[in-house]
Amino acid sequence: MPEGDTLHRTAAGLRPYLVGRTVTAARTGGQGAVPQVDRIVGREIRSVEALGKNLLIRFDGDLELRTHLRMNGSWHRYRPGERWRRPPSRARLVLEVPGAVAVCFDAPVVELFEERAEALHPSLGRLGPDLLASDFDRDEALRRLRAPGRRDETISAALLDQRALAGVGNIWRNETLFAERVDPLARVGDLDNDTLRRLVDTARRLLTASAATAPGRAPLHVYRRTGRPCPRCRTAIRSEPLPGETPRTTYCCPRCQGTERA
Repeated sequence: MPEGDTLHRTAAGLRPYLVGRTVTAARTGGQGAVPQVDRIVGREIRSVEALGKNLLIRFDGDLELRTHLRMNGSWHRYRPGERWRRPPSRARLVLEVPGAVAVCFDAPVVELFEERAEALHPSLGRLGPDLLASDFDRDEALRRLRAPGRRDETISAALLDQRALAGVGNIWRNETLFAERVDPLARVGDLDNDTLRRLVDTARRLLTASAATAPGRAPLHVYRRTGRPCPRCRTAIRSEPLPGETPRTTYCCPRCQGTERA
């Protein structure tokens, strides 16, 4: 599933071709039509932003389009008449503006709503602070991680909870826990404030660095490196599904992260 860094790169790639331009055509297909998408035709695009794992396109007249790519979705940008790299049957949404065509393929979530309803949106309204936001609120993220209901959660599950802090997925939760030498199964309630603070800061640092790097170029130390040597101690990296998280897998160094169990 694309994480916050991928969504920020996607938004940055679309922004120069969409913002300030008027939608000349909009159509939907693929897994289902988007209700009332024709309402955005003739409206100027005001912004293209990433929020956690969501891409938000805002239009004049208080309209907002949200896509969530889940496992297989992606946004592409083409010149008018250019051949698409995926079959048209997989296009969930097509936006045409002067000089460009933006196509969202395979996304399971594409919805249009009034911008003023964003705070009440069942997903957007509950998001924690966005790790990649310029005004990221670390204290609020820590407060949410310390919520009583998360005390018995594993830190691995808590880092993935978008209601605590938005943007982390399976790649960067594993890399963050490795960087800070934290056991993925450690309970949130057993971690001290300094450890939680370091985890939040490291997740933000790693996501920020990856967002500024070409896709697939950010260095990974444990993710999908099962059986390969730890870059610190040369112990073989271990992988296993976490309880209740199938099909997500955790990757860690048993020695560096203290996960050697009977």
